[in-house]
Amino acid sequence: MSEKIVQLNVEVIKGQIKELVRGSVEETLNGLLEAEAQKLTQAARYERSEERQGYRSGHYQHNLTTSSGDVTLNVPRLKGVTLTAA
Repeated sequence: MSEKIVQLNVEVIKGQIKELVRGSVEETLNGLLEAEAQKLTQAARYERSEERQGYRSGHYQHNLTTSSGDVTLNVPRLKGVTLTAA
């Protein structure tokens, strides 16, 4: 009876985990930036509201280097929003 041998390439697994972490970090940070923009403008993207405090004017990309690799952040451009220190 032949025995099955399992071989693992540790470097490939490390690379895949690193890419998974990098993607997760990028998604989380972009989600936080979107939530902050929504909080500051008091309206979701494309939402018409009487409570709206400002407007979005697209976004710009910013690269951030992490230990898992480069992350591209989509930073919202906001107009008419007054930032106050908390």
